[in-house]
Amino acid sequence: MIDARVVLLVRGGCHLCDEAVAVVSAVCAQTGDTWATRDVDADPALRAEYSDHVPVTFVDGIRHAIWHVDAAALREALARGS
Repeated sequence: MIDARVVLLVRGGCHLCDEAVAVVSAVCAQTGDTWATRDVDADPALRAEYSDHVPVTFVDGIRHAIWHVDAAALREALARGS
């Protein structure tokens, strides 16, 4: 996918995506972990797989959350993976 510990699949105009970006950005700023976004609509395979189930959060390549990102759960997932 992308070379970052946390990858967030998003699409433009998605308010849940904006909220997820804020949570992931804040958590990764605290933990020092890398993160990136990927536009689900820019990749036909991703768009077909995830359709309206965005945002989708991955930690170390494993799906972590769909729609909402819980900051505490994300911190725990990052700590487990280290």
